Amino acid sequence: MNYNKAHKQLKGLKLSNSVATRLFSSLICLFFIVPLAIAETDLEKGFEIAARSDRSDLGFADSTVKLKMVLYNAAGEKNQRTLSLRTLEKENEQVGDKSLIIFDSPADINGTALLSHAKILDADNQWLFLPALKRTKRISSVNKSGPFVGSEFAFEDFTSQELNKFSYRYLRSEACGDLMCDVVERTPRYEHSGYTRQVSWVDQKVYQVRRVEFYDRRGAKLKILTLDDYRLYNNKYWRAQKMTMNNLVTKKRTVLDYFDYQFTNGFKKRDFQKTVLKRIR
Repeated sequence: MNYNKAHKQLKGLKLSNSVATRLFSSLICLFFIVPLAIAETDLEKGFEIAARSDRSDLGFADSTVKLKMVLYNAAGEKNQRTLSLRTLEKENEQVGDKSLIIFDSPADINGTALLSHAKILDADNQWLFLPALKRTKRISSVNKSGPFVGSEFAFEDFTSQELNKFSYRYLRSEACGDLMCDVVERTPRYEHSGYTRQVSWVDQKVYQVRRVEFYDRRGAKLKILTLDDYRLYNNKYWRAQKMTMNNLVTKKRTVLDYFDYQFTNGFKKRDFQKTVLKRIR
């Protein structure tokens, strides 16, 4: 901007020198403030989109669901596992959900279990029970990016994605299949995350996540998660019936099929303590 020229043009409007100077000063303020306001709006809008999605899932208390996990290698060969997932909803905004995954088949991993206590900024607490060794192993806070039982899902993917675990930035809106989605970048606030950032597509109709792109610690796109066939339970809670994680580096993928959701089972905190792991089988 040519400030002297702009000032002279304002004087040319037959304004008094003092009025022209005040008007010119106001324009200068707008020139610097408006871009800052737009940047803040992107951050605020990104957070509100994520918060709206988070609010759509509040109040379920607890749930159980059965899953089929299918692992595909780069050649398309597959093997299958069955498991169940129990979840206890968080008590307040200072903690996250608790979850317990238990494998039923094949026989060599029957009884393997993962207990997760989601946190906000601190490391999630996770314990893996290996029945063959009759041993409970705590998952290191700096090793949650490792693959979970050979799948393309990392340990940190299996903990609740709490709202305040990320910072957000709205990127754009675009079509996603038959829906319109808001595209939001979310950056993990937890320092040991295996991801530098994630980009999520949240639909504008029922506010559910439809796709997530994961970027590794070097900033390269690593994996893509797609969530399909959402269904409404109890006229309140939307749940995807299928999740597919594609690894762009290994060319492997893992598919999770969900079925037989049950809500309000009466679970208590004691059902998600570390001591329950050895009593599973």
